[in-house]
Amino acid sequence: MSVLQIEGEVARPRAFQFEDLRNLPGQVEDISELVPGRQGGAVSLDAVLKAAGVSAEATHIGLESTDGGFAASVELGDVAGAIISYRLGEDPLPVSQGGPIRFFIPEASHCRTGPIDACANVKFLGTIRLSIGQGKDTRPTNEAEHAALHEAEHAALHEHGHKHDHDHES
Repeated sequence: MSVLQIEGEVARPRAFQFEDLRNLPGQVEDISELVPGRQGGAVSLDAVLKAAGVSAEATHIGLESTDGGFAASVELGDVAGAIISYRLGEDPLPVSQGGPIRFFIPEASHCRTGPIDACANVKFLGTIRLSIGQGKDTRPTNEAEHAALHEAEHAALHEHGHKHDHDHES
């Protein structure tokens, strides 16, 4: 069973399983209203962070895949309205959709266009880490790195069902 870890600058580090996420306030029954072209249910990032008790000193949120191979770190204030997608109907979000846990910033711009770009929409989310200052961020910084990431992601999805961790098109 998948677990979402919340750690770092929080009063109550937590490990959320499917039912824990389901029982939080801030449920979004149909994410297509916030993220067109997507389906499933989610919980607001705010509800998850409130349950963990974010420190007033925290400035950044780090989002890391379950395998640790992909991470994005963005300013906490820039992810207002973000959601954590974790279900399709009453079942966990399938791997084919970036599940079982996936992070979405509804207003994210296209990749490589700023700190809150679609590359911060992390698939296979395993850890949210609150920090004072920038945390781990492995997002591509140039066109070649970005192309290589998408090529590796595409190959891994076809070979193993999933591997890398960000997406803005599939």
